[in-house]
Amino acid sequence: MTAIRLLLVDDDPLVRAGLSFMLGGADDIEIVGEAADGAEAETLVDRTRPDVVLMDIRMPTVDGLTATERLRAREDAPQVVVLTTFHADEQVLRALRAGAAGFVLKDTPPAEIVAAVRRVAAGDPVLSPTVTRQLMRHAVGTAADTRRTRARERMTALNDREREVAVAVGRGLANAEIAAALYMSVPTVKTHVSRILAKLDLNNRVQIALLAYDAGLLEEEPEGH
Repeated sequence: MTAIRLLLVDDDPLVRAGLSFMLGGADDIEIVGEAADGAEAETLVDRTRPDVVLMDIRMPTVDGLTATERLRAREDAPQVVVLTTFHADEQVLRALRAGAAGFVLKDTPPAEIVAAVRRVAAGDPVLSPTVTRQLMRHAVGTAADTRRTRARERMTALNDREREVAVAVGRGLANAEIAAALYMSVPTVKTHVSRILAKLDLNNRVQIALLAYDAGLLEEEPEGH
């Protein structure tokens, strides 16, 4: 099995050393580099071609949010997992909107951080339904009305079935749960999710959830409730 190539990005050398020790012990993870800020991270991504970048947000020179936006805009973008000390933070939310695959807290147990890297490398976002709802509730502010209008315009690209799947994703349901709720097979759910990502030009399920929230679709009670 090919090892997961991982790049560590944090301005604190002690944090990097701890993460390197923790993650370097996993047989299926290869740490290909360490960076102290976003600018250095971009350079190392070009040089080392990581599969996953573990990215701190608050760093000097180029912060993690800017670096995430730049990396995820690339055609061959690595997956990005945000490192943070906060459960719900506006900068974390912005990183997720930029295409980060999720986030882990810096005090997360080592085994869970290793599992998070593996999940993201496999294409699964690292964000529980509870945390997703917490972050989306945090997404309020002066731009809320404008964001809702734009989100609803984007959602018109979906047909009715795709819209139902998008709402289910927004509610934090896994593919099997969506299949049961909407009376379709799991492969059909996966197909719908892929089409939603393509039609809306999104990177992952987290962004589908955020867009559904922005459009106000999660405020409606699901059928049967």
